[in-house]
Amino acid sequence: MDAATLFEDGHHFAELAAELAKGFFRKPIEISFKQDQSPVTFADQSIEKQIRAAILEKYPDHSILGEEYGIDGSGQDNLWVIDPIDGTRSFLSGHPLFGFLLGYLEAGDPKLGIIGIPVLGEIYCGIMGEAATCNGAEIHVSTQTNLADAILYVNEGEKIYDAHPKVFAKLMQSGQTRRFAYDCYPHALLAAGHVDAVVDYDLKPYDFLALGPVVEGAGGIMTTWTGQKPDLTYEGPIISAATPELHAQLVGLLQLER
Repeated sequence: MDAATLFEDGHHFAELAAELAKGFFRKPIEISFKQDQSPVTFADQSIEKQIRAAILEKYPDHSILGEEYGIDGSGQDNLWVIDPIDGTRSFLSGHPLFGFLLGYLEAGDPKLGIIGIPVLGEIYCGIMGEAATCNGAEIHVSTQTNLADAILYVNEGEKIYDAHPKVFAKLMQSGQTRRFAYDCYPHALLAAGHVDAVVDYDLKPYDFLALGPVVEGAGGIMTTWTGQKPDLTYEGPIISAATPELHAQLVGLLQLER
């Protein structure tokens, strides 16, 4: 599909997801827990169902992979990847920085990434070969090259501390400003130039496939902790960085004493 179609579709699906999410937000809702103890709500399930239906109405021969309902179709050629509420714990606790993630891949290559932040009314869009945008306006990463001077966000800090305490200790000595965070919004802030680096942990494909086109379209880099490009089969930690220099410093730090 061409860039104009991807942009139009991405924004349409994100706007639909935002309206649905806002209809559930900060209202009583039933919560259940998956086998890994991650929460799921009726809102997660309802949003994914309706976004799936909207995609299939326009593209009945495309495949869809979603967090809540798995994969429909072969997933070989045209694949949409949905995380209906990225940050269900944020959502159910009334915190407004949960997101909606949508990726589109052709033959396994990411072509479109959408990060929607429903409560803030922000839609970040990345399309292969095009500049990333927020609500249609171009965005760019910062020019920061020195980790010691960087604004560093650490996502899922308690998981990093539990699994890699020595790496966590190194992170706590890194950056000029550090913030603990969760979910997709720090990566959007990086793409927009507000944050210089994000270290994230314990991600599935539907958590990161939408992030790469946005970060890279804004001029940044997103990889695994070892510097590899994550694909549809990958599960694990990732880094987003504004510049190659910053990325290299983080890759070096994250390999120490693991």
